[in-house]
Amino acid sequence: MIFPVVGVPDMTDSMASPGLPGRLLADPEMIAACAARDFALIFQLAKRKGGFHASRIARACDLTPSRVGEVMNGKPKITNIAVIERIADGLGIPGHLLGLAARNWERPMVPTPRRPAPTPRQAAGPWLAEVMPPSPGLDDILAIAAGTRVTPTVLRSLQASIEDYWRRDDEHGGEALRPAVLGQLKYVKGILHDTTDPNFRRSLHGIAAELARLTGWTYFDARQYSTARGYFVDSLRLAREIDDRPFIANVLACLSLQATYQDQAREAVTLARAAQDSARLYGGTPRLMAMLSMREAFGHASAHDQEATHRAINEALHHFERTNPTDDDPAWVQYFDRTKLTVDTGIALGQLGDADAAEPLIAEALQYEATTNLRGRAFHTFWLARTRLQRHEVESACATATEALDLAAVVESPRVLAHLQEFSGLLRPYRSVPVAAELVHRISEMAVR
Repeated sequence: MIFPVVGVPDMTDSMASPGLPGRLLADPEMIAACAARDFALIFQLAKRKGGFHASRIARACDLTPSRVGEVMNGKPKITNIAVIERIADGLGIPGHLLGLAARNWERPMVPTPRRPAPTPRQAAGPWLAEVMPPSPGLDDILAIAAGTRVTPTVLRSLQASIEDYWRRDDEHGGEALRPAVLGQLKYVKGILHDTTDPNFRRSLHGIAAELARLTGWTYFDARQYSTARGYFVDSLRLAREIDDRPFIANVLACLSLQATYQDQAREAVTLARAAQDSARLYGGTPRLMAMLSMREAFGHASAHDQEATHRAINEALHHFERTNPTDDDPAWVQYFDRTKLTVDTGIALGQLGDADAAEPLIAEALQYEATTNLRGRAFHTFWLARTRLQRHEVESACATATEALDLAAVVESPRVLAHLQEFSGLLRPYRSVPVAAELVHRISEMAVR
């Protein structure tokens, strides 16, 4: 199934000045480059089709001409959100094309009262175009006219796309994925508005809730926590409309994990317990209850509460031992297998500082973890390095962290990079060791790209 593409306003070149011309911003090749945050191609198109040479791009975006030239040659990738925002503002690229919030300059302009309104005999002057709503693209017009007839095939197609999004998120991170997910979320909400069949509406609510959670997850992985929370809450509302208690528990578990990253241990525990309560109302499966108990363990470990952490870990183990292949597990919790249980147990113990117990668990899990989940492997490899450093195995820890760094170079995940920067700080007492000094330098280089 082909989903309608959200177009960009059909701006005139004069309106877009000094940014890129409107015709280029509506070019399918440019839209695809922006969605992928492929700045090499964006700059090349700006030069080839917009007449923006490297020096002009550099001035507009507050970059050096040499940096622009390097990017155009495909050498350093731009992942820093502040630099991406400067490029959006400098080249006049609407925020949604790059997965950003609407830029300040995108707000509708207010007409100046002193300008006389044109009479019927007058041609509308150029100023009128500035205050009229943006003209919808052809795809939008046709989609409104045709509507969307919801069928089981449409629903299966939507669900399959979500599964593909999650797979791509595991393999590559969510940065380039987010614009597509946001567009599909808008699309599903639109057809939900036009659908009256109660059975189809329930399915569409569930699909919209999953897309909102995925959007929140991509922002969480980008460490944009406030925006992530907004989409998680949107997901909760959509799931609450159909009283999908297991999915509500899932979103609460996401919010709990985010709270641990924000050093809000008490909130993390409260959200994890609320998730367990929601799951029990439905008769949550043992696998689901094990995952939720482990999220509670993370919250307690973040607070360095030894007793409560071990109690939650034991509850997770107890639930998991009761799992059965015939259980009616929701699809989104099936990732929580014995390998995931093992590595999460090791991470919780590592947070408590019990490196001797944590290290062998994480090392064992990495042997069996799927090689396609690059971000997960990067994250877990970091934790293995951290526990080895806690055991004062400096060279082994640095070698392991280097593996995590190599994986982080492939996956666009600011969250993984932040962990590696944390590891760089932990190496401070060992800067005289050559392997440690080299690793600190490499992490610093990656952070400024």
